[in-house]
Amino acid sequence: MRTVLVIDDNPAIVTALDVLLSLRDIRTLHAASPEEGLAVLARERVDLVLQDMNFRADTTSGEEGVALFRAIREREPDLPVILLTAWTHLETAIELVKAGAADYLAKPWDDHKLVAAVENLLELSESSREVSRLHGERRAHRSALRERFDLRGTVFASSAMERLIELACRVARADAPVLITGPNGAGKERIAEIVHYNSAVKTGPFVMVNCGALPQDLIEAELFGAEAGAYTGANKAREGRFEAADGGTLLLDEIGNLPLPGQMKLLRILETGKFERLGSSKTREVKVRVVSATNADLAAMIRVGTFREDLYYRLNVIELALPPLASRPDDVLPLAEAFAGGEVKLSAQARAALVAHVWPGNVRELKNAIQRASLFCRDGVIEAEDLGLAVRTPAPARASAESEPDRAAIEDAIARAKGVISQAAAELGLSRQALYRRMEKMGIES
Repeated sequence: MRTVLVIDDNPAIVTALDVLLSLRDIRTLHAASPEEGLAVLARERVDLVLQDMNFRADTTSGEEGVALFRAIREREPDLPVILLTAWTHLETAIELVKAGAADYLAKPWDDHKLVAAVENLLELSESSREVSRLHGERRAHRSALRERFDLRGTVFASSAMERLIELACRVARADAPVLITGPNGAGKERIAEIVHYNSAVKTGPFVMVNCGALPQDLIEAELFGAEAGAYTGANKAREGRFEAADGGTLLLDEIGNLPLPGQMKLLRILETGKFERLGSSKTREVKVRVVSATNADLAAMIRVGTFREDLYYRLNVIELALPPLASRPDDVLPLAEAFAGGEVKLSAQARAALVAHVWPGNVRELKNAIQRASLFCRDGVIEAEDLGLAVRTPAPARASAESEPDRAAIEDAIARAKGVISQAAAELGLSRQALYRRMEKMGIES
């Protein structure tokens, strides 16, 4: 049940609030002094605090309320607090709102306004608590993944990467080909490493060949080996990548670039484990876990006849689709800090620029940006301009008369919200603190 703690030394105030909130199915706890209120917070689960600003009949300074608020904030940084008083100056309340108080209501209060403020804050508190719970569960799950599996130092915070890595770890033990799809620079090689180092052949070799970086006429020799004289310049026999990976894992990166003759040989070795070196009729046999990776649309290549359909289904027994960095922004700052390596720090402006960038080059582009900025920055702090990122053109700004509310607009918004500052601020497109600052500047009473 939703619970509100009322800290006030006036029994009539406590009773009135108890009755008012109970009508909304809100449980009320009472405390007559700051010390008693802090004690209640220490032993009870509280969703919101309504606190008085003065606790002695002969004082109206609000100093006791300020001290109590700071004590609550120190113990419960995220707990919403509404300030109640009949005497404290508006300036004191505004300063506390700037320091994190949720709202300020004067005595005697308007029942509708008070209930609306309490309901809104309880809803926000519940949402914040749920978000914190989910974040805690995700952190615990990521820690469990790192304890159970060898993630090769992979840095991630997004739920999309968490799901992908967990799937990669689960399929690693299966003796079946894996196809990793995703854009260039997104980290397909790292996912392949996770598959290998959590598989039954993790003690064997991990061999990678980039099919897109080899001349077309040498791809078969690279994959399957060649005998001396098999082609111009082949002065001695050489083993291919399949032989080198025997007993381990072979990563075929950019598999879409493999020519059709090579695709035929690859299909045979996937089905039988047997192959012949280029220029040889001797059949050799290996046991290799094949992991493929591509940024190409293999289905489209099948339609135009540049990729074998039977090979596609043989490779794509298990597909791991790696999303681009732009679709997992939660990973940007953790990756940037990992690339910085503790040698340099990121300023607030640099962090904002990193999150705002769309990263067409994915993780590779981010790594290059941080390495470049680390060389150009001064005093060990990376600023936004050090990153050299393309500046996105902002949307045309609204006219100043529209973007900055005048006194009449503020007073009208407060009237429509019946004095609930948080509602008025939302209507004006301002934060609660920003609205209080404008009210103080214009001399508008709460």
